Amino acid sequence: MLALPSVTAINHLLAQNDWALPRLSRFSGKTVRFHIAPFSFSYAILPDGFITDVNNDTKVDACCVISPSLIPRLALRDEHAHAAILSDGDSALLSEIFYLSRTLRWDAAEDISQFAGDITAERIVQTTHLFKRHLLHSSNVILDSAAEYLSEEFPLLVKPRELDSFVRQVDVLRDDLACLELRIRNLNSL
Repeated sequence: MLALPSVTAINHLLAQNDWALPRLSRFSGKTVRFHIAPFSFSYAILPDGFITDVNNDTKVDACCVISPSLIPRLALRDEHAHAAILSDGDSALLSEIFYLSRTLRWDAAEDISQFAGDITAERIVQTTHLFKRHLLHSSNVILDSAAEYLSEEFPLLVKPRELDSFVRQVDVLRDDLACLELRIRNLNSL
């Protein structure tokens, strides 16, 4: 169901980054499967470096199991997310796939220019980047404000230094209580 659109999207990305095609063509005929619950995608690498979908029953050379919760982190290019991918099989092929997943870039301006023109496409992409930076900054300000409110005005959160102070006070109280119990035992034994 989703295999054909994913093949089309990946091949389009590879065509935009044509330097990647010779890298993948070295693995011509190899197959790889991606499990992203509840979906499973299997691809074969063609001699020209592009990919095609293959039946999920096909024996594969490499397999990656990706938790659905990793998808946003991978999309944001979080390096630690790649370490959480479970992989098995041809290590050279997997290494190349991980390298490409970190370095391939979508040229949105090129695609938008097909129907909106070059200048408009560049303006749209610039506006999108500006909006993304503004949105990220705004979300950080909102999160900082919420954290300050929850720790100062409506104390649901505890600051680390206050937590350390509380832990030290509990330790002192525990030690004092142990000393008091020992004194009481000593008095009872007299």
